[in-house]
Amino acid sequence: MDPSSAYDPLYLEGIRHFNACDYYESHESWEELWTEYRGEARKFYQGLIQAAVALYHFGNGNVRGARKLHGSVHGYLDPYLPRYLGLDLEKFLREFDRCLAEVVASTDDRPVAELDPDLLPEIHLDPPPDAPAA
Repeated sequence: MDPSSAYDPLYLEGIRHFNACDYYESHESWEELWTEYRGEARKFYQGLIQAAVALYHFGNGNVRGARKLHGSVHGYLDPYLPRYLGLDLEKFLREFDRCLAEVVASTDDRPVAELDPDLLPEIHLDPPPDAPAA
């Protein structure tokens, strides 16, 4: 079976937006998929949506919003560890946590933190969507 056919096109579209740091569009793509989807991956998609929104908030200075969403991302994605739908979730969550570490550690009611572009998580699937058929 061709691995690229195993991935929903909206899943891949969301990943492209996510890796381009266009978190709002990433969230939109995944939400379109999640809205109609009723299978076992539903909460997985919801976790990705929450991750995109957390990074969107962080990038726009809404540090409190990013902090609130951080925990929910784990709540949705942890049950799918260690990998799901081609995504190494352990690596992704480690990068996501590292990116938001300053936000999560803050005890300030109005935390101030800057998004470090070098710490932004990326999503790379294995097998990749364009892998040749076996």
